[in-house]
Amino acid sequence: MSNGKEKIAIIGAGLGGAVAGALLQHAGFDVNVYEQAPAFSRLGAGIHMGPNVLKIFERIGVDKKVIGISSTPSHWFSRDGVTGEYTARVPLEGYGQTYCTVHRGDLQAIQCDALQPGTLHFGKKLARLDDSGTDVLIEFEDGTSIRADIVIGADGINSRVRETLLGEEKPNYSGWVGHRALISSDKLKKYDLTFEDCVKWWGPDRHMMVYYTTARRDEYYYVTGVPHPAWEFDSAFVDSSREEMAAAFEGYHPIIQALIESTDGVTKWPLFNRNPLPLWSKGRLVLLGDACHPMKPHMAQGAAMAIEDAAMLTRCLQETGVNDFRTAFGLYETNRRDRATRVQSVSNANTFLLKQEDPAWVYGYDIYAAPLKSETAA
Repeated sequence: MSNGKEKIAIIGAGLGGAVAGALLQHAGFDVNVYEQAPAFSRLGAGIHMGPNVLKIFERIGVDKKVIGISSTPSHWFSRDGVTGEYTARVPLEGYGQTYCTVHRGDLQAIQCDALQPGTLHFGKKLARLDDSGTDVLIEFEDGTSIRADIVIGADGINSRVRETLLGEEKPNYSGWVGHRALISSDKLKKYDLTFEDCVKWWGPDRHMMVYYTTARRDEYYYVTGVPHPAWEFDSAFVDSSREEMAAAFEGYHPIIQALIESTDGVTKWPLFNRNPLPLWSKGRLVLLGDACHPMKPHMAQGAAMAIEDAAMLTRCLQETGVNDFRTAFGLYETNRRDRATRVQSVSNANTFLLKQEDPAWVYGYDIYAAPLKSETAA
């Protein structure tokens, strides 16, 4: 069906929003992306992009660029955090594309560059949305406004688009925090230890995920999951310390101790989630990624689910055209809800790849392979 040149506005230029914009533009839609940050910066730290995502990157011609800047581990190792015993050695090859670990900021730069020039707008913090029934008025805090035929909310767990759909509701604090730190690989050379490409260290009630974030293997990253009774800070994260890390992982394996000793700066982030939403769209507004189904990061699939959402939403809009957005949004939810909910549940449980298992249902998935399920068939 002809998709015409109706206007699509995407709120949020994170990984889900940027890829949604590039995919939709590649499909011929008139799309602009609005980001509240004043300018691009190399924010964040490490992130996993599995073969399920690289298959999507192929569609906008960035898969080779992503592989070129990434570490490409052959296995995911799971090890006992105290003894070092291996509990799983899971191959990451053989799923139709490459498994990448990369710096989120470097990845986002590639995604933003895939957007058509002049269609990514910074300094656009959403103030208000008004769905009139015939279009959507979008007002920004800088006093500007635009109109669009449909609006895609890719603005994260604290999504303002979601609030417009469902009202204001704070996300649930999970009772866990994540510590994040980047370490120069040069600092690790003094240790007579093996620092593996992609390894998760498991303790009885906490863990540490560790991997390289560049093709040069000059940047090693860890992120933890540690119980923390309450998040008593107003900010999105706070500074932590080497001493706090040492206390959190006292008695753990010498490799973990070496990583902590090599840490210059470390931050602490609350892990939030939400219950599954009663709806993913309303009127001319639709959600994707963390705005729709946030999850703990324990499967390293949160951003991947946002990117899969973007690909499926694009497929559905190509099927119907923007004028029939209601059908497109219904198809989108029908074809995404089960998978996103399953990943959300497994990720929140924090059991994925602890023991030897086949992850083909995650990494072998090809969002373009299966025919679209109709709403009635669901």
